[in-house]
Amino acid sequence: MDKNKEMEDSALFVMDGVEATHDGMQYGTPKKFRKKKADNLNIRELAQQVRAGSRTHLSKAITLIESSNATHKVQAQELLQELLPHTGNSIRIGITGVPGAGKSSFIEAFGTMLCEMGKRVAVLAIDPSSSLSGGSILGDKTRMEELVKKPTAFVRPSPSAGTLGGVHKKTRETMLVCEAAGYDVILIETVGVGQSETYVRGMVDFFLLLVLTGAGDELQGMKKGIMELADAIIVHKADGDNVRLAKKTVAEYKQILHFLQPATPGWMSTSMPVSSLEKRGLDKVWATIEQFKQIVEDNQYWATRRQNQTKEWFQTMITDHLIDLFYGNPQRKAHVQLLERQILSGQLTVTQGVDRLFSEEQEDK
Repeated sequence: MDKNKEMEDSALFVMDGVEATHDGMQYGTPKKFRKKKADNLNIRELAQQVRAGSRTHLSKAITLIESSNATHKVQAQELLQELLPHTGNSIRIGITGVPGAGKSSFIEAFGTMLCEMGKRVAVLAIDPSSSLSGGSILGDKTRMEELVKKPTAFVRPSPSAGTLGGVHKKTRETMLVCEAAGYDVILIETVGVGQSETYVRGMVDFFLLLVLTGAGDELQGMKKGIMELADAIIVHKADGDNVRLAKKTVAEYKQILHFLQPATPGWMSTSMPVSSLEKRGLDKVWATIEQFKQIVEDNQYWATRRQNQTKEWFQTMITDHLIDLFYGNPQRKAHVQLLERQILSGQLTVTQGVDRLFSEEQEDK
């Protein structure tokens, strides 16, 4: 097979074509992109290709959505408008975990199993961004070698780019495009840095927390609030000599969950041992998710949660837009920097600085 053709068939193929910038960062080959006229992009045709299941065009659509170029932003919303009627048919699963819990190895094993069951699986893996280069640190493209070979899988690593909770600000829109492309299961992996759990909980149906054995020790460093977000807790790496301890840890978590507020009304959060290495327990995870979906749909909360998430997204976008507008004025930006220097030198308190900023804003008007 031709090497280029083989690459295009890979779930990892990211098509050239649209300049994508993330808070000052650039991906791909900007010089090549600058030669292309954004106006020549046929949004309707792109939408049709995405719906037809082309991973090449899905990658191109996501690149368009992630772009901060003003023209691309308008085109991205036109694309979403075309695709919106075809979204909402997947199950959205958020996955987080303590450092070293093996999120990527679980996602690869779990996603591979789902593909073999006939499901189409999209993975949105949020990579931490380097504070120096702005690029992805972990490189999920190299961490899911088995899964990416599946023709029914699509893996999209996105740098967190310093956005709230380490989750890329376009993740919600990317998720919708993947749904329109016909993916049955959307797996969203978080950085797992604290705030990301709350942010991802607000965009998924089912939330998985991966932990390691030794619940007693681990709970010392784990916020109770994070556990209250979980619909299921997976005690991972339950293999080899660790099996007995894993079962004991599962029992401890079940006992703890019994006393916590349920993450989803009508559903009792549970815990189970899983070994991605030995492929054990993965089928039980999926059976649990299917049971969850049935129960939550029956009690009418499934649609309610999604409506609440959309309203929350709307409110978040308002806040983001106001911040963009506020800092979009170069004079205001310089004024903020001046006040920062006065605060740091002790000439003003923080409250005085804020009051002065907005009082002078009103006077200018």
